[in-house]
Amino acid sequence: MEPEFAQDTAIAALAYIAGQPELLNRFLALTGIEASAIRSAALEPGFLAGVLNFVLAHEPTLLAFAEHAGLKPEQVGRALRSLPSGDDSYDQSI
Repeated sequence: MEPEFAQDTAIAALAYIAGQPELLNRFLALTGIEASAIRSAALEPGFLAGVLNFVLAHEPTLLAFAEHAGLKPEQVGRALRSLPSGDDSYDQSI
């Protein structure tokens, strides 16, 4: 998967989370990030992979996001593996 598509998928997932108050509250609680710090946190390596990990960790969220984004659920997993900190072999795939 192209890194740009993976990044776009993660950004779409973050936007989806932000648009769902219950999900956003859960995301903030689990990550410890304050809502006001999301933009700066998004610049950190691994943040976007963390967003996709959050989505992938809860099947109903994964299915809802995938439908919303017009993706197959497995594409979200492939996007994760194409991002920095998405898996142990990221550096080897460059």
